[in-house]
Amino acid sequence: MNSEIEVITIHPIHRHAYSVMEHPEGQYEYMGDALGCDCMIEKFVDGCMRKYKNDGRNNEEWYGWDAEVLAPFGGVVEAIYINPMTNKVGEIHPSRASSITFLRHDGVKVFYGHVKDVHVGKGDSVKAGDIVARVGNNGYSRCPHIHIGAWKENTPLQIRFDLRELGKYFKQLGDRRYHC
Repeated sequence: MNSEIEVITIHPIHRHAYSVMEHPEGQYEYMGDALGCDCMIEKFVDGCMRKYKNDGRNNEEWYGWDAEVLAPFGGVVEAIYINPMTNKVGEIHPSRASSITFLRHDGVKVFYGHVKDVHVGKGDSVKAGDIVARVGNNGYSRCPHIHIGAWKENTPLQIRFDLRELGKYFKQLGDRRYHC
């Protein structure tokens, strides 16, 4: 493992408030998992941030389900994999997640997992913030979210989001209620 962790800043994955759970290096074995993170859309309800309405037992009750997923940076779509199954909340189908892998001009790759309704194809050029897919729930996933991994060559990169860009979306929405 590296003693110094390299960091990449990418465009926000959503135009909404979302929580981020990071994966420590070594937690998972695949390059797209090391230092990766899981992103879940949240809404301000009854004084707190919530991930779903009702009891959250159905994908459609999760605020992130079917939400737009935005490109991480300007680059090219290097690979796409489609898993036609959709998991029920709380259940995992041990299979590869639907995914998009992006390649930036400097060799940095970013992987999005658990997507659905992919709007891009292999070889397509994308700009930061382009709509590329929607939030799904497939593969090794128990609930609707997007997994993100980043790396260059064989070095995992720690992911940070451009908070100025995210702030622009909040300003457009006129919503400043994200404090609990």
